[in-house]
Amino acid sequence: MIKKDNKIKGQKDKEPKSQRVGKPRQSEEAKTEKLHRGDGKTYDRLVRGTRPAGRKPAGGQRDRMGAKPIKQKPKQEHPEGSMRLNKYIAHAGICSRREADELIAAGSVKVNGKVVTEMGYMVMPGDEVQYGGEKLRSERLRYFLLNKPKGFITTTDDPQERRTVMMLMDGCCAERIYPVGRLDRATTGLLLFTNDGELAKKLTHPSTQVYKIYQVELNKPVTKEDMKKLLEGIELEDGPMHVDDIQYAATGGTIDKRVVGVELHSGRNRIVRRLFEALGYEVHKLDRTVFAGLTKKDLPRGRWRELTEKEVGYLKMI
Repeated sequence: MIKKDNKIKGQKDKEPKSQRVGKPRQSEEAKTEKLHRGDGKTYDRLVRGTRPAGRKPAGGQRDRMGAKPIKQKPKQEHPEGSMRLNKYIAHAGICSRREADELIAAGSVKVNGKVVTEMGYMVMPGDEVQYGGEKLRSERLRYFLLNKPKGFITTTDDPQERRTVMMLMDGCCAERIYPVGRLDRATTGLLLFTNDGELAKKLTHPSTQVYKIYQVELNKPVTKEDMKKLLEGIELEDGPMHVDDIQYAATGGTIDKRVVGVELHSGRNRIVRRLFEALGYEVHKLDRTVFAGLTKKDLPRGRWRELTEKEVGYLKMI
């Protein structure tokens, strides 16, 4: 007796699981999921090892789908010796890079006789850069420390032909340097010189608050009460002001209460003299012994020295 074949037309015979050949069954993690695009439509993506439709593989390599590699944009090469215009202006000692960007945007800078307002413009070797009708020179950055003596004014030029600190720096370098900050004619001590406009702006800006230490010799002993007032703050004509620390100085192993050490961060004009004058004292001698971590060690009065790379690096981190 022949059995009737009840197989439906088009239906394949089922094979035992052990005899099945083909791809293994996908895990739940590899199932297709619906992802939304920005236009509200959806596309299918397999979680395992595939990418969304239309997305290109990164790194210039073929992905598992066999897509063509992406041609990476070559890094822009600048000719040797070229320099960004804002950096060139800063190196010339005019201002900081940020301020140089403002000068460029305002159309105040010319390169080879033409106004340049493009940010990131590259100055090539041999280009002529002008600002305010003056030709600029991008120079090697130099940094010097002077132990200023009494009787010299802090300026690069004096119409009255008085002695200036630039006379003490004569012959130190070929670059055009200038003093950072000021010390009045009667004040002695540390004074920094550089042609780094960006650093000079940073060290003199009120927000930087570079710390300084002065040794002050007065006409009479300083009382404890007045020292407390200086620490708490005194009202001056340009606003309240206080010192960070004040201590009696020891000379020859003994304490002289007419001589004090004062630490402060303010850059106001003649601030130390004005503080003591407000309390009825007369300043006989004023010497800046520390400026932004730099000291007078091994630097005689009236002499200068060039800063080390380590010192320059420290100043730039302030």
